Amino acid sequence: MDAAALETVTSVTGSRARGARRGGTLLLTVSATKTDLVPHVLAVDDDPAMRELIAEYLRENELRVTAVATGEEMSRVLSEQAIDVIVLDLRLTDEDGMELAKQVRAESTIPIIMVTGKKDEADRVMGLELGADDYITKPFSPRELLARVRAVLRRYKLVEDMLPARDEKRREYRFGGWELNLRTRHLTSPQGDSIELTNGEFSLLQAFCASPRRILSRDQLLELSRLNRAEVYDRSIDVQILRLRRKIEPDPSHPEYIKTERGAGYMFDVPVEVLR
Repeated sequence: MDAAALETVTSVTGSRARGARRGGTLLLTVSATKTDLVPHVLAVDDDPAMRELIAEYLRENELRVTAVATGEEMSRVLSEQAIDVIVLDLRLTDEDGMELAKQVRAESTIPIIMVTGKKDEADRVMGLELGADDYITKPFSPRELLARVRAVLRRYKLVEDMLPARDEKRREYRFGGWELNLRTRHLTSPQGDSIELTNGEFSLLQAFCASPRRILSRDQLLELSRLNRAEVYDRSIDVQILRLRRKIEPDPSHPEYIKTERGAGYMFDVPVEVLR
């Protein structure tokens, strides 16, 4: 990066932030020890004014921000820095934001907030199916975006608190002869067949595998599976579990794995082995 392109700004946390422009892309990163505990937001939008608005407002509210214009820049940042939430415009001029969201979700569980137009209902539905955590429609106020970012961060903090300590080297779960690959998001049956899972089914099965033989309420499953509350009702968990049972249970009407605990929730009643 050309040193002459760098400009220094001071964040409200008292840390020093460095900004740079490259090919119309505004990069803002904070680089002081105080920032280690500050949530880091990656904003992807090819509108310079929007990038600057998002970066300035979130930074003024004690968040780290890196704002980029392209998928290539997004990938570079994700490979080099720890990101806590991504704000992604699905209507990029020369790229498919939906495809970028799909690529992120295939490789990580970083929360994604989609930015869509008011009339883009199909995009919102598809994005949520791909695993996005929330959406915001243009035009929006910076205050609403901040509220949504904070809500997603709180939800993920709750998820982390409910799950046992994670080993980042985990790559696969095995239970009852089944294997769930976390990197490829593939489920393989005891007979070696590949079983297709929707994003919701995968997230739910991953949540169960992370907390075997533990009763999980519907609220906990909504959080752990990272389904968007604005789009679903509690009973959608029951529908997802019914569909998942049909795919993994020998007899879905008499489940051996996902058992109903009346008045409490569900329990994944099978030993789970963590593969690396």
